[in-house]
Amino acid sequence: MISFFPRQADSVMPHLKISSDKAELDVPAIHHFLSTQSTWAIGIAQATVQRAIDHSLCFGGTLDGRQVAFARVVSDYATFAYLVDVYVLEECRGRGYSKRLMEAVMAHPDLQGLRRFMLATSTAHGLYARHGFTAPLRPETLMERYVPDIYRR
Repeated sequence: MISFFPRQADSVMPHLKISSDKAELDVPAIHHFLSTQSTWAIGIAQATVQRAIDHSLCFGGTLDGRQVAFARVVSDYATFAYLVDVYVLEECRGRGYSKRLMEAVMAHPDLQGLRRFMLATSTAHGLYARHGFTAPLRPETLMERYVPDIYRR
């Protein structure tokens, strides 16, 4: 478990505590956001969210103990990682919290030295670009099996 606390310059905004301790995650709150507000996991079951958390490196962002941000990384910790389920609650956006969350993810010692770190996003390309993410250099080499309505069946 690693905790990341605000830098001195962040003192003008409420302190976002970021931790990779799964015991600190509010799984019902994460499930609520993913299942009702995300663009990628509408209708996902809480048991599925819990199983995903159990098998991932997770980062929770809290303000005064309230879960307001989350990110999850699926990785073999040697060559590859996939960033998924990144969010900051709408009422907490515009305060730099997504930047702090991404800094914590990218600084985590288990995620250093990876050959490939991927994500899929329809928003926030600038945020991810600041951390070295680009469009695939050779998209013709990538394939996927995508079932967009899997949580609605």
